[in-house]
Amino acid sequence: MKILKFGGTSVGSPDAVRALVGIVKDSGERIIVVSAFSGITDSLLEAAKLASGGGEWRAIFETITNRHHSMIDALLEGSFSETATAYVRSLLDELSSLLYGISLVRDLSARTLDLVASFGERLSAFIVAQALSQAGIAAEPVDARQFIITDARFGSAHWLQAETERRALAFFSAFPRVAVVTGFIAATADGITTTLGRGGSDFTAGILGACLDADEIQIWTDVDGILTADPRAVPDAFVIPEISYLEAMEMSHFGAKVLHPPTILPAMAKGIPVRILNTFNPGSPGTKIVREAAPSSWPVRGIAAIPSISLLLLQGPGLPGVTGIAGRMFAALASAGVNVILITQGSSELSICCAVLPQDAENGARALKEEFKYEISTGTIQRPAIEKDLSIIAVVGEMMKHRVGISGRVFKALGRNGINVVAIAQGSSELNISIVVSAQDRGKAMSAIHDAFFLAGVRTVNVFLVGTGLIGGTLLVQVKAQHERLFKDHSIRVRVAGIANSRLMLIDANGIDVSDWKTALAERGEPTHLETFIRQLTHLNLPNACFCDCTASDAPIRYYETLLAASISIVTPNKRANSGELARYQRLMRVAREMDVPYRYETTVGAGLPVIGTIQDLVASGDEIFKIEAVLSGTISFIFNNLGSDPEFKFSALVRQAKELGYTEPDPRDDLSARDIVRKTIILAREAGFPLEEAGVRIEPLISKRIAQAPTVETCMVLLPEMDAEIEARRSDAARHGTVLRYVSAITKEGASLSLSEYGPESPFFSLTGTDNMVVITSKRYSQNPLVIRGPGAGADVTAGGVFADILKTAESYL
Repeated sequence: MKILKFGGTSVGSPDAVRALVGIVKDSGERIIVVSAFSGITDSLLEAAKLASGGGEWRAIFETITNRHHSMIDALLEGSFSETATAYVRSLLDELSSLLYGISLVRDLSARTLDLVASFGERLSAFIVAQALSQAGIAAEPVDARQFIITDARFGSAHWLQAETERRALAFFSAFPRVAVVTGFIAATADGITTTLGRGGSDFTAGILGACLDADEIQIWTDVDGILTADPRAVPDAFVIPEISYLEAMEMSHFGAKVLHPPTILPAMAKGIPVRILNTFNPGSPGTKIVREAAPSSWPVRGIAAIPSISLLLLQGPGLPGVTGIAGRMFAALASAGVNVILITQGSSELSICCAVLPQDAENGARALKEEFKYEISTGTIQRPAIEKDLSIIAVVGEMMKHRVGISGRVFKALGRNGINVVAIAQGSSELNISIVVSAQDRGKAMSAIHDAFFLAGVRTVNVFLVGTGLIGGTLLVQVKAQHERLFKDHSIRVRVAGIANSRLMLIDANGIDVSDWKTALAERGEPTHLETFIRQLTHLNLPNACFCDCTASDAPIRYYETLLAASISIVTPNKRANSGELARYQRLMRVAREMDVPYRYETTVGAGLPVIGTIQDLVASGDEIFKIEAVLSGTISFIFNNLGSDPEFKFSALVRQAKELGYTEPDPRDDLSARDIVRKTIILAREAGFPLEEAGVRIEPLISKRIAQAPTVETCMVLLPEMDAEIEARRSDAARHGTVLRYVSAITKEGASLSLSEYGPESPFFSLTGTDNMVVITSKRYSQNPLVIRGPGAGADVTAGGVFADILKTAESYL
């Protein structure tokens, strides 16, 4: 025999009830427990409270009436409809009289409130029984007040096991039909209506299962089972196939709403399995709750959260070594009716704090102030403090006691995402690690911890891309092409959670489909406002967030420090932040280091070449860099590597070709006037340890002031042929000397220079081809034979590939 319980959502609509009928028919079981229709219990309680205060309760009563009659109209026909209508009308008349009486006496006792609340299940059970009967299943509504006997603790009564077992066995031993039992409600031994507390319909099923020695108790709801976390906070959450009674109670206590915690107690006492199933997906196996669950491949079972709590803090020099402080504290709170959710105390005994519900915090603080008024007056204990807007995250699992490093993994995941832990608590059973964090960090904390355990080895990075031009657009193409292979072969998941360009912006926490991002941006995007974009991504507070600036603009860099301070990593090919004011560069480095958050900018120099990382490794490992010589522009390299190779390849023609191929900056003058190369030169100098400012760079420009100051890019391109003769003359002179022209940055601790110079076959610069960049590093270790880094230094594919590589390194750092 199995007990089937259907919650409010499982009887909340005509379609839900039809699904219930199908489940009962297929199961062949003879005892089902039903809740009130979803929302009805709340409406009943609200109507009662309005009536007791002289308010207008009739509108709510009318809504309740219409809800039940509309269910009858949608579900039942003929005599079944007539029978249900007559019964419901009679019961609603009784409810109306009760509410009217409450409004006259202006009093609402807990006993009367329980009677009002009982109408929800009494109404739903009758209608469901008629729906089953109409489907050919001999069913009858059964009022649980006949056999579930409790004490007189109204609102949350305790069941009396022996009497309930005696009555339940006697009742069901001779019951011939399918019983549709009212959940939630019970009665005292002398017949006074009581209720079993919120979630009491689950408890009803548990009680009946225990009393009748059921083979299984099934809780039918609107989800597929107990999930590893709340899917609203953790989209990757999945159903737990099997879980122990103790683990399920911990998950339920800390916010997993699928199951009411007391439900498990009667089942656990008898060793009866409890299964959580989905009314709307009956084929799903659900979650099975047993005494000893099968070992899991994960070290924890699940993560739950209480979204809103407050901390009461008692501290002072008068606490250490004083016997009975904790006892007095908790006795005072108990007397004030304040339930303590979590307790933590430092080994120094200088402070003790407990978590309570926000609505209990002020009352609790007053009770503690009164209890310790003498100590407060003498200054040995401070006034009780309240910390608000907090959440508790609970990491639950019986396997934790057998594994080393569980706590370390939890705190690493939180720290890596900049989440501050306010308090922690862990019992000696190691079944639960509870962490108090800021309420605004709850979702982020749950996702980070969930990834650390259930996606162990899978590294996720949530990318917010600004700039969809050549580099940004190519990056999105590369992400699309590599997405599946990265996940399959490298356990890396790149989720693009935001995109912004000069016109539109879009943020989606669930990820934007990169295969059709243009359509998504056009249809769902809003006008771009960078400050709003930054505010939204920061407020969204996703774990492992990465801001990817693929612009050449000053606008995004204004937010770099804010983003890093919020533990949001940055990946960028934008040179402006690190080549601008030295103090800002140093500030960014400091914030990234202090927050332990990745700030990657490899592609600011050399596109996809490993230049920045190599210099950083040399410096970090103790090498001393004496000099850096470099060809730092793929555009300029392309021009001078091809100059003179064909009569058609004049300077201006090669610039135009480079622009068409996407090698140049959006404004080619950034390349030709050496502005872009100056930025790269400054970045290299600073990475080498030389505090270079722009004023310390001597520049030989490649174009005249007239061209450099042209009002538009188009005008610049028209004027460029003015340089052809001068450049050609210098190339011809070099050719006669057996040398080639190269535009080279030379960097030392004294400063830097950019000049067009001749290089012969003995120089590594002589053999440059295509768009190759080359960086030649002379250091203490590489003094006789300098270190040479060479490769393509321009092109959207190469640069986007370098940005992509930085994003992947960022993802790897989150492991």
